[in-house]
Amino acid sequence: MTFRLAAPAGVLLVGLLACSNSASTSSSSNATAGASSAQGSKAIGVSIQNREAQFYEQMESGMKSEAAKYGYSISVVDASRDNSKQQSQVEDFISQKVAAIVLTPYDSQAIGSAIVEANDANIPVFTADIANASRQGKVVAHIASDNVQGGGQAGKLICRAVKSGPVAIIDEPEVTSVQDRVKGFKTALVGCPGVKIVADIDGGGERAKSSSVMEDILQAHKDLKGVFGINDDSALGAAKAIDAAGLKGKIVVVGYDATPEARAAIASGSMYGDAIQHPDQIGAKTIDAIHDYFAGKTPPRKISVAVGTFTKADAK
Repeated sequence: MTFRLAAPAGVLLVGLLACSNSASTSSSSNATAGASSAQGSKAIGVSIQNREAQFYEQMESGMKSEAAKYGYSISVVDASRDNSKQQSQVEDFISQKVAAIVLTPYDSQAIGSAIVEANDANIPVFTADIANASRQGKVVAHIASDNVQGGGQAGKLICRAVKSGPVAIIDEPEVTSVQDRVKGFKTALVGCPGVKIVADIDGGGERAKSSSVMEDILQAHKDLKGVFGINDDSALGAAKAIDAAGLKGKIVVVGYDATPEARAAIASGSMYGDAIQHPDQIGAKTIDAIHDYFAGKTPPRKISVAVGTFTKADAK
């Protein structure tokens, strides 16, 4: 594959170091850029929708480790769950003439226009964890967990623990990866006919909101047997509300990610289990796909990372 870069790599790095004014750019990224400039390394701009989340911290770590192997500099900024901010970050990367852009979109539909801008500037765009759901914009490759399979793992955990009875989903329906998780979860429940979904409510992927949503679900469904939180913040928020209601151990809580805090909750019995992702692998495979593209290869349009399960037996 033949591709064009907007400027030589040395100019790319000068532009990156001179133009970057984001307080969210890590000092280690800048240090890497400075150390690599003499080698003429390529600069990669990464906009993460919520850099404070443990999942994305691990994904960023995987990206940085893999980028170091190839001598690439990497600038990571935090969109802070703000689509307008993320779009501006893409524009900043374009003005810096980075060699590639990686996005975890906050708004999978609205991000399309920003991707089009990068396309027009001949800068390849890759997405990690969350896909571009817009009809606009061309993405070279999307790297993510197999979220349908992971949702199925969560469904199997619920079936095994609940066996029969009403369950709820604390959702975040506008996110493409979550849509896949819920699809896999519901498919798994087909093989568990005694378990019925009685509520599917948006918790925004946030702990405080999910805890409030769980309180409402408990009031509406006194006989609830289980809940699936689409990420660990959702599950931990649900567990907090369940514990406060004196129902710990009576309602099964299954989450998604297996972050350290969720693992501790599983060990203590506040949660039953998790679908476990490998965000460091997602980060590393994203950089590998970019490296292949730079080398003239065509990476697969979709690169999946398998999802497993984590229960109390694994916490010992």
